[in-house]
Amino acid sequence: MSRLIQARSSLSRFWTGSSRNVRFLSTESNKTDEPFKVEEAETVNMPPPPTEKLLVLGGNGFVGSHVCKEALDRGLTVASLSRTGRSSIQDSWANNVIWHQGNLFSTDSWKDALKGVTSVISCVGGFGSNSHMYKINGTANINAIRAASEEGVKRFVYISAADFGIANYVLQGYYDGKGAAETELLTRYPYGGIILRPGFIYGTRRVGSMKLPLGVIGSPLEMILQRAKPLSQIPLVGPLFTPPVNVTAVAKVAVRAATDPVFPPGVIDVHGILRYSQQRSV
Repeated sequence: MSRLIQARSSLSRFWTGSSRNVRFLSTESNKTDEPFKVEEAETVNMPPPPTEKLLVLGGNGFVGSHVCKEALDRGLTVASLSRTGRSSIQDSWANNVIWHQGNLFSTDSWKDALKGVTSVISCVGGFGSNSHMYKINGTANINAIRAASEEGVKRFVYISAADFGIANYVLQGYYDGKGAAETELLTRYPYGGIILRPGFIYGTRRVGSMKLPLGVIGSPLEMILQRAKPLSQIPLVGPLFTPPVNVTAVAKVAVRAATDPVFPPGVIDVHGILRYSQQRSV
């Protein structure tokens, strides 16, 4: 009996001492557990995610300048590369562009411009003799595509041109060059290469100190020909009914294509450009 009393006494002391350090759920209705104390997690100041950097080839031109402005409005870091460097545009947004001077035919003269770049939009193109047009529209862009690919740039958007059918023979070097650049892009960038094929691009265009309001002609034509899509299916002359497109729409779609990872790769025709430009950007 004395052993049983001693055992109960020892057990009582064990539970009393343990209860100071261990909490137990009580089944008695007149006892309430104390609430758990929850400490707030320490706030950690993380650096913001890096801003996407876009390089616009030919950013001081008619289409290129609108692309630069659209990209800045989207909050991107924007750089431009051209033979003359800084644009003559005096608008305040131009001060936020990183202007590079370089020659696409000499990679060493502009390869540093690709540092930190996540996407490229090429607006490079020109007219002249057939050999000159092939060189500007084809070779220059092919050099750019290869350099961007080797540097690890993720996405490349190329502003090409709509097929105007029989009219292409008049500007054979122009279209042959564009075609060669398109082939190179689809080869190098099967998942991140986008080709935009606008027709006549209208908008207010600067020529020196003058401003040419091309929209006076382009806007009405766009409204008419956009509703006459079946005419573009007519053999030989059908492509001549390709509707014009506003330069702002081209810039908007180009920037979206360069930055939206779910934007489909491949060729986007005039009607696709018009459709995407009317959609709300994500």
